[in-house]
Amino acid sequence: MDYSIKISGEAGQGIQTVGGTLARLFARAGYHVFTHQDYESRVRGGNNFYQIRLSDRPVTASRDRIDILVSLNKEGISRYEDELSENGIIVYDSLALKQKHEGHNFLDVPFVKLALEHGGNKIMANTVATGSVLGILGMKLNILHEIITDTFRKKGEDTVKGNIHAAAAGHDFAVRNCEQCSFDAGEGGRSPMPAKMLIAGNEAIGLGAVASGLKFYSAYPMTPSTGIMNYIAGKEKEHGIIVEQAEDEISAINMALGASFSGVRAMTGTSGGGFALMSEGLSLAGMTETPVVIALAQRPGPATGFPTRTEQSDLQFALYTAHGEFPRIIFAPGTPKQALYLTNKAFDLAEKYQIPVIIITDQYLADSQWTYEGLDLSGIKYTDYRLRGSEFENLSEYKRYAFTDTGITPLGVPGDSRHLVVTDSDEHDEEGHIVEDAETRIKMIDKRLFKKSPLIREEIAPPVIYGNNQPDIVLVGWGSTYGIIREAVDMLSQANSIAMLHFSEIYPFPGIDKFDYLSILRNAAISICIENNATGQFARLVRSETGYEFKVKINKYDGRPFTLDSLLGELNAFIG
Repeated sequence: MDYSIKISGEAGQGIQTVGGTLARLFARAGYHVFTHQDYESRVRGGNNFYQIRLSDRPVTASRDRIDILVSLNKEGISRYEDELSENGIIVYDSLALKQKHEGHNFLDVPFVKLALEHGGNKIMANTVATGSVLGILGMKLNILHEIITDTFRKKGEDTVKGNIHAAAAGHDFAVRNCEQCSFDAGEGGRSPMPAKMLIAGNEAIGLGAVASGLKFYSAYPMTPSTGIMNYIAGKEKEHGIIVEQAEDEISAINMALGASFSGVRAMTGTSGGGFALMSEGLSLAGMTETPVVIALAQRPGPATGFPTRTEQSDLQFALYTAHGEFPRIIFAPGTPKQALYLTNKAFDLAEKYQIPVIIITDQYLADSQWTYEGLDLSGIKYTDYRLRGSEFENLSEYKRYAFTDTGITPLGVPGDSRHLVVTDSDEHDEEGHIVEDAETRIKMIDKRLFKKSPLIREEIAPPVIYGNNQPDIVLVGWGSTYGIIREAVDMLSQANSIAMLHFSEIYPFPGIDKFDYLSILRNAAISICIENNATGQFARLVRSETGYEFKVKINKYDGRPFTLDSLLGELNAFIG
């Protein structure tokens, strides 16, 4: 079983309500789920969609083929009708749209009328639509009843009952009237598999931050990073975290640096335009050796570009932004699971080496939802690298920037002992006081950059290989392309010797001492670098770091993610 459902409509029509409810329901039913969204940068109007793929086997990408289209507006029908599978169904309300469609693949469900008759309020039309989808799939309503009860309990018993009746009305209507429906997603409402966790990329980054001991988060809301702030704000009271909505991104990063300097784990998040404003603060972190974690959620530029679309076009920006030379780490998770663990690693390494760490994501990963049996938090690492209490107090002397063999110096907490913690944005001596001499400048550059960098590089994990260990064809990607490339390898592996190399720890660029991925690339008959940008930024990084040059590149830069089918079409042109 492998079905794709698309809910289409204008912003403000409740697309996320229907899509989000169905996704949670399928996950609770034990199915594997993958979702992604497409929405315009407007509060109302336009045309948006929420796409869900459910299967009885793991799925990690969206398909082009649609089995059920729920269209809440006219445009959705005309725009997506051609995507319908052979036995696909378009569900719509002719009374609401004032448009009647004929044909075996149309199911006219009076959403609003049924909502008024059975729920007592037309706002429950979305609940009717949700129930009708379950009727089409042959699923019962028991899990939907649970979700309705959980969602509307605070609004009172009448609201709960009204929505339950509305869902039943939509379900019954679809069962009675959709004679051509041939879908079977489990009559009992649950698959034989246990319920699964459903989590999006932004939620996973937020969870990773909270699990890593985050105590201060500051940001100015900017799509698609805002979901991280929203998630952490929801955990604020429970975990003693301060979340500050700053007036701009300059303030946001400086607040985070101030909080980190004062002794707590701190983070900020933004998108490309906001990250531009953070460049001076990023250099300040480098000069003062203040640990900070920055989430950079990419979206298409230049300027505000496509504010709500997706792209992997800020890699070079993350690598080289900010003035001066100082070490940084860049992670680019490809799945929510990777996002969780790499966020934890970001906090650990930021504090261990007293450097900024950047987590690159994008709108596609930020909003996409994946299912897991569960996420193991036992591997979450927390080491407090700061000097505190008696350990700090009992030092005979303290120099914030003392020269050491590793370049790493004790990180004292101001006010936690009799020792002063002095820092400055100018070049400084071991105690933190401003200097002008060349000799100290050279020693400080050596300390911050050349002594730390080899140690940091040793922390970087190699790329993941999936598929044949000695492939003729290698597909290479980074960040959010993980799931799409992985499924492409699965689809092509029956007829080809093929593998994926996926990079999620980007900089410092991983060496080959732990895993000789360069030999795999050089021995392959064809290697293809797949990116959501126009110029092949990651391919260029590989060439500059290793000397290896990709002969074939697949680049998508229309603001939309790859789908499995679109990528397979591109690949078949080269593989044959």
